[in-house]
Amino acid sequence: MSTALEQHFTVSELSARWNVSMPTVRRWFQDRPDVLQFGVSHRAKKRGYMSIRIPESVAERVYLEQRKAK
Repeated sequence: MSTALEQHFTVSELSARWNVSMPTVRRWFQDRPDVLQFGVSHRAKKRGYMSIRIPESVAERVYLEQRKAK
């Protein structure tokens, strides 16, 4: 199933919604299929900047996984 037409969330939106830190949300989604990542991961002498957009279905699946893990 394609995630192209689903609502996509930012890391900060899910962080606020789930009351967890932004680094935690980034870690949960960094290597997931269907998560959009764009930007530069590293630059000369500066920290890179990577934007992440998370489809609703992927967010729901990860949220349920995290709840079961507790």
